[in-house]
Amino acid sequence: MTALLRTIAAPLALALTLLAGPGAAQQALPTPVPVQVQADAGPARPALWKVADEDTTIYLFGTIHLLPRGIDWFDGTIASAFGQSRELVTEIPEVSPDVQQAVVLRRAMLPRGQKLRALLTASERAKFDATMQQFGLPVTAFDKFKPWYAAVVLATLPLQQKGYDLDSGVEAQLGERSRQQGAPRSGLETLDYQLSLFDGFSRKVQKAYLMEVIAALPDLDKDVGEMVAAWQRGDAAKLAELMNAEEDDPAMIQALLTNRNKAWARWIKARLDRPGTVFVAVGAGHLGGKGSVQDQLTAAGVPTTRVQ
Repeated sequence: MTALLRTIAAPLALALTLLAGPGAAQQALPTPVPVQVQADAGPARPALWKVADEDTTIYLFGTIHLLPRGIDWFDGTIASAFGQSRELVTEIPEVSPDVQQAVVLRRAMLPRGQKLRALLTASERAKFDATMQQFGLPVTAFDKFKPWYAAVVLATLPLQQKGYDLDSGVEAQLGERSRQQGAPRSGLETLDYQLSLFDGFSRKVQKAYLMEVIAALPDLDKDVGEMVAAWQRGDAAKLAELMNAEEDDPAMIQALLTNRNKAWARWIKARLDRPGTVFVAVGAGHLGGKGSVQDQLTAAGVPTTRVQ
């Protein structure tokens, strides 16, 4: 599996912001024509872990940021854990549209006078143009934006067309329930920080990422569908296998996964010093495989227990 699929399942809460935000490129995007996606039969039982001491309980829940409609995952142990929690913590907090736009424009825009298509080789540009035309987009729609931004937004289009819905994503559902309960919601990171991870990659890495996305698009919904099915079953090992079947750019994996897992483990360990019950929901890719948040907690002397 490529870094693209890790990105969709793991560290890309920012994809939701990019798609929902008022940036200039979004105005050129086509309206998806969704089709019905068949979820796995039977109730979903995604994995849930717990970290606890005498007076603090922290639930760890792995999310998928975009899901098909109709997956019934909020019940049983998860509903009980969320109901007991007095705080929701996600990768990033809720961000107002004005702030979204300001951050995206600051991080995603190319310097004045540069154009995305001019950065590509003739071969790369031909593939890029063909992809844009496939989705009914002007080939110049992303000309003012950096390659990473075009890659992230393009990666979501076939999923939307296959019925994957932003409002059905786990964070959106949990955020709405948190508002209904009047519970506070906070973020482990800021939107600016998440965008800075991509913005900090070299132009060469950004272009390679864009080309990887374009190459993966024809099979993207199938590959992501396998990941969603594993998530529904609570098969953390299979999900990790799907997301780690191929080696990718080490710098990208270090920045998008490993370093963040370490930082989040430090946050969880520190949070145990304050009493209360907290529900932490982050991309499922952070809670599976080598170097996961649980691995980092174990290394820090903090045990985790799987409760679903």
